[in-house]
Amino acid sequence: MANDRVHFFDTTLRDGEQSPGCSMTQHEKLQMAHSLADLGVDVLEAGFAISSDGDFASIEAVAQDVRGPVIASLARAKREDIERAGEALKKARRSRIHIFLASSDIHLEYKLRISREQALEHAAKAVSLAKSVVDEVEFSPEDSTRTSHEFLCEIVGVAIEAGATIINLPDTVGYAIPTGYAEMFRVIRERVPGADKVVLSAHTHNDLGLAVANALAAIDAGARQVECTINGIGERAGNAALEEIAAALMVRADHFPVESGLKMEKLYSMSQQLAKTISFGPSPNKAVVGSNAFAHEAGIHQHGVLSNPLTYEIMTPASVGVPTNRMVLGKHSGRHALRSRLIALGYDLGPADLDIAYRAFTELADRKKAIYDLDLINLVAHHQRNEDLIGDGITETVARTN
Repeated sequence: MANDRVHFFDTTLRDGEQSPGCSMTQHEKLQMAHSLADLGVDVLEAGFAISSDGDFASIEAVAQDVRGPVIASLARAKREDIERAGEALKKARRSRIHIFLASSDIHLEYKLRISREQALEHAAKAVSLAKSVVDEVEFSPEDSTRTSHEFLCEIVGVAIEAGATIINLPDTVGYAIPTGYAEMFRVIRERVPGADKVVLSAHTHNDLGLAVANALAAIDAGARQVECTINGIGERAGNAALEEIAAALMVRADHFPVESGLKMEKLYSMSQQLAKTISFGPSPNKAVVGSNAFAHEAGIHQHGVLSNPLTYEIMTPASVGVPTNRMVLGKHSGRHALRSRLIALGYDLGPADLDIAYRAFTELADRKKAIYDLDLINLVAHHQRNEDLIGDGITETVARTN
């Protein structure tokens, strides 16, 4: 794979906001948009202009105020959608209309109630109209992963011929597995005339927990745009998480020799901003930005990380903007972690005293789920009063602390 660039298309403000509990006010959207621009996303999908007056106003505000990314609006393959999106994007420095039209037989028959031939006609007309309204047009055959390769090639070919320069192949319902999703991109590249002249894009959902894996498989197969959201928010089980894709490309640069324009050190603060905006954050075990992503409780792990963080951390917390790794003291912790924390609190115990303190600590940890600094201070103070800790390894700081 040549050393080239993967473009990050952020849809937090559109697909992400559609998920239950994730709606945002216009002011909140604008704040998020500025932060996403600072993060370095290439394309910012600000909303779905036709869906409501509020969405239209938000897109218009983002288009006017935010510089850096291409500003995009979603649109169905309908004249009124495209014209409304174009109106909302008028003040953008660079604008894109993202047209979607179902391509799978189940969607054509039961949702749109049109034939394949009609879908081809709608696609051609919609892309052609959008091309006359904005700087660039992206076309998505909705439910690509449940569309026959034959018809998918046909509708993609029609969209390219009509002027689309970005072709997105969405796994709309999270149905794909990585090998099959990658194969779909290879089929498009090999069979569709002009596919080598456009940017192929991946848009994946997490219904089977495979959104990020599928996005990375698409990059392997030649996709150079990935559509994703902060913290993976989105419809149903969510979208591919931007921070996870970005971290995978960074850590496994040996496998993905590609570049991006993201400022990696801003990922954590971006995640935190979204959590505050929508009033809920990622789960503790969420990769990259979860509260436990750089936390260690097991004694063996703590010893390794204290000796060299790379033993159990494949990236540094600082590389993604996390303030520091965290040693969680609990019943699985070992002497090294306890000693490190005691030193930080001002207690430098000798070997014999550390053994006594460690036995007391494990007894306490069996009774409590979490051990706090005050617990440790009280533990040392108790054993001092009872003259259990008698060695001269206790520093003068202990006396000052107590």
